[in-house]
Amino acid sequence: MSNAVLAAVPAPSNPDPWAFHLHLGAWLGIMVLAVAYRAAVRRGGPDGRASPPTSGQRWCLAGALVALAVALTWPVADLAAHWSLTMLLGQRMILVLVAAPLLLLATPAPVLARLTGPILLDDALDVLTRPKVAVAVFATLTWGTLSVPAVEAQASSWIVRAGTDLIMLAAGTVLWGPVLRHIPGAYRAAPIGVAAYLFVQSVLPGLPSVLYVFAGHPFYPVFDHVHRALGLQPLSDQRLAGVLAKVATLPVLWTVAWATLTRARESEVGEDGSILLWVDVERRLQRAERRERFTTRHPALRRPPRPARPIRPTFPTVHPAAEDRVGEVEDDDPDGSGGGAD
Repeated sequence: MSNAVLAAVPAPSNPDPWAFHLHLGAWLGIMVLAVAYRAAVRRGGPDGRASPPTSGQRWCLAGALVALAVALTWPVADLAAHWSLTMLLGQRMILVLVAAPLLLLATPAPVLARLTGPILLDDALDVLTRPKVAVAVFATLTWGTLSVPAVEAQASSWIVRAGTDLIMLAAGTVLWGPVLRHIPGAYRAAPIGVAAYLFVQSVLPGLPSVLYVFAGHPFYPVFDHVHRALGLQPLSDQRLAGVLAKVATLPVLWTVAWATLTRARESEVGEDGSILLWVDVERRLQRAERRERFTTRHPALRRPPRPARPIRPTFPTVHPAAEDRVGEVEDDDPDGSGGGAD
């Protein structure tokens, strides 16, 4: 893009892209999250007993808070909001691939069981952890927040920007929900299904990155002044953003898929690759009880019972009619002579 065209595009309100901003709202949100986590583990699971986190979970929490601080404060947040598509995608990769899974891993299973206990949240958990639904929801959130109106809105309003950050954390939770095995009540896919799911998630939601790399013009006018921040032309910044999205996503998701298959092969815990915990049993019993109460109150909505599947024998058998014919032949020829003539 020529300098004349760049000059015609209105610049962001702040002339210095590297000017320091404290981002008090982001720091306050991170502090509130840390306090809420401490209160949640003290309260514990549905039985009310405390669920102290392990040392590994504490490290996961620390990593998640650091990732949030990097993504939501200066300079990444400033550059992502007004100056560079590369920084915007980098910020979202941190939220989706680092902060969201670490927050889930940092939360003990009993605490997750209590937080997802309400009916609406439990129903959402049961639906959103199914791989097909997770792919559709994650792709919709990713593509929607990268539309030109959405990017322009987050550049002009801190409220929209904060809401978009929360949406990306929620999208990361949806992405990793079918993968992590300690979430009570989540749908349990087989290891090969989890690997296939991660492969699809590495390809389908990343289709915009392909457009970024091969497009002949920049899509976002709000980043037309990226040369002042990073010394790049808008089209170069857009192509670099597409490459970054693939380079950051493929190794992470494919490595987790490989680790899932390897762990399932070494542990030999069964075809589904999962270990059934007591919190899972309790959640399934609660769901069955809710369905029974619902169908009792609304008998017209009760589903008819499914016809029983015929049992297929695993060894060769003789049809009863054939057995009768064999018996008749044996009765007609008791001496075993075969009925032949002398």
